[in-house]
Amino acid sequence: MELRTLGGTGMRVSPLCLGAMMFGAWGNPDHDDCVRIVHTALDAGVNFIDTADVYSAGESEEIVAKALAGGRRSSVVLATKFHAPMGADPNMAGNSRRWIVRAVDDSLRRLRTDWIDLYQVHRPDPTCDIDDTLGALSDLVHQGKVRAIGSSTFPADLVVEAQWTAERRGRERFQCEQPPYSILARAVEQAVLPTCQRYRMGVIVWSPLNGGWLTGRYRRGQPVPSDTGRPRRVPERFDPNRPPVAAKLDAVEALMPIAADAGVPLAHLALAFVLLHPAVTSAILGPRTLEQLAVLLGAADVVLDDTIIDRIDAVVEPGRTVDPTDLGWTPPSLAESWRRRRPRSARGKASSDNTQFRQLGR
Repeated sequence: MELRTLGGTGMRVSPLCLGAMMFGAWGNPDHDDCVRIVHTALDAGVNFIDTADVYSAGESEEIVAKALAGGRRSSVVLATKFHAPMGADPNMAGNSRRWIVRAVDDSLRRLRTDWIDLYQVHRPDPTCDIDDTLGALSDLVHQGKVRAIGSSTFPADLVVEAQWTAERRGRERFQCEQPPYSILARAVEQAVLPTCQRYRMGVIVWSPLNGGWLTGRYRRGQPVPSDTGRPRRVPERFDPNRPPVAAKLDAVEALMPIAADAGVPLAHLALAFVLLHPAVTSAILGPRTLEQLAVLLGAADVVLDDTIIDRIDAVVEPGRTVDPTDLGWTPPSLAESWRRRRPRSARGKASSDNTQFRQLGR
């Protein structure tokens, strides 16, 4: 595969990144089979692997370690993430220095490696000062435990805040962002991707197949396949009675003939689409089986012409995400209703103040 440079890190990575979320209890509990998936991907030219501590409660990292044993580690750009809860202790989560210094050592132990090439904040943490997070991550870089740091699913304003904080406080800066991006989830085209380009950040997109929707497995009038766990874990995201799900079904039906005219499977069309964006460095594949990986690997060679891209834009216009639940993170200002409501004790005063302004003609 033709390698691409990951932001300003100088590290060269394949345009297809092997995601390990499905390794272990969350997807494929057969460790030997998962190791075969990793080896097949590496043999095909993939040199980039992405996992996280939370995937199957650390089991995914342990499987990746098995796959990279015997000398494979040195030729792989290895990425992992922290943030999600890893135990009952409320401090075993988040983006605080207290948790980061423990989480990285836990990941290094499970991965059986002395260093992590890319250590990423899995989600924003509104309870933690970004300077505290960047300070702890900078120390890890200086200690040699981590080569580069990145964020995941950060909105554009937090990407900018992190960059400004790093510059003003003398911290290591985020070198890449990992956002959700697919034909069906294009909100990051509005601000996140242009912001990453402005700061010369690499972009590693997650869910380029939109959780399986862009494989063609979910079609209008057909039952949801029973051999996949995602509809069981989040059934509302596959409920055709929900308007966003109905809209997805319509979009898939419109995309199928476009893929046929391009001469590629729908999954290849979807992967080639995100890889075409000039901000995107790599797209994460999340295969559960060796067969799924084999189908996806060929997408790296697909080139889409402008006519095909224009037809895709006509199905899902640029910047639009069909189902808001695909955004991956909801800001507290939207998730918590009390943040949008003035305290009751202040409502009367606010009304009085507004009356005074009206009387002044303002």
